[in-house]
Amino acid sequence: MSLKAVFAKYTLDFKFEAGTSRGVLTHKDSYFVKIFDSENPSVFGLGECAPLKGLSIDDRPDFELQLLGICENFNTLELEVYPWNLNIILEQVLDKSFPSVVFGFETAMLDLMNGGKRKVFNNAFARAERQLDINGLVWMGDKDFMLRQIDQKLEAGYHTIKMKVGAIDFEKECDLLAYIRKSYSAEQITLRVDANGAFSQAEVVEKLKRLSEYQLHSIEQPIRQGNESFMAELCQITPVPIALDEELIGVREYTDKYRLLKKIMPQYIILKPTLVGGFQQCREWIENANRLKIGWWMTSALESNVGLNAITQFTAEFNNPLPQGLGTGQLYHNNIASPLEINEGKIRHNPQNAWDLAPLQFLI
Repeated sequence: MSLKAVFAKYTLDFKFEAGTSRGVLTHKDSYFVKIFDSENPSVFGLGECAPLKGLSIDDRPDFELQLLGICENFNTLELEVYPWNLNIILEQVLDKSFPSVVFGFETAMLDLMNGGKRKVFNNAFARAERQLDINGLVWMGDKDFMLRQIDQKLEAGYHTIKMKVGAIDFEKECDLLAYIRKSYSAEQITLRVDANGAFSQAEVVEKLKRLSEYQLHSIEQPIRQGNESFMAELCQITPVPIALDEELIGVREYTDKYRLLKKIMPQYIILKPTLVGGFQQCREWIENANRLKIGWWMTSALESNVGLNAITQFTAEFNNPLPQGLGTGQLYHNNIASPLEINEGKIRHNPQNAWDLAPLQFLI
């Protein structure tokens, strides 16, 4: 009786060209980890390892080979998993330099402990008793494309809109924000923007002043990560609350998390389990943020519905009233069918909709 792990590679195809400050995405590779007891292989947990190209620290050409090696090593250890030893396995068996793999294995083991039914956390969301507010994401592109997205999100009933900025002319991006504010006050529609580090240090203060005219809730990562001193100064003087995102990647130790947050003192942090190394790592960030009275919300990182389901259930473990960044399940032509539904700016679990894992072909 021991745990075994196998994986399947699957390519997700975007419904449109998804623009970011790091380029345009048309497809995304994900790796699905299946963990089961060797004596009962029909019951299994499922997790998703999906590093983001150009951003994840485990985005590397040999990722698939490394994942194979991690699975082979895992399979030799004759492990069993229980609530008391899960974190020991995550800390001592898995390589922290592969945060997306830690997230995938953690999800799969939690799923297995809950009966292998994609119920990663047994809470009100997983039992279809609670919905979560989410933001509607407007991707980068030309002005007309972004304007169409804005109209679609407003018509769909979203009360929080998040817009990617930094790709087209700044004045045109301001025009799009002004378009929303002409019809909706800050009390009616919450506006967030995400710069993905696109602003230079020379221009960021003036751009933040300009953006403040549109009564924004927050701006994610206005400058590139890695300049803690300048970011700390910016967070003290900014007219728009700042949320750290990329800045958190690669910070693994509990004490380093606290040190980073205390030095910069952002207004918010944004947590992506795929990028920071799973749920236990997120819990450490949340605990440190709470100690320093820093707000937070959770965001998916272009995972399929498998990863999104796990992240949404984890988010529901907390009583966080902020709209979460959990709307990415609608991005793909060929997403894994799941019980997740989005309606009127809320995500929920609809047990009438079944999982369909047939597209996943696992290596045996």
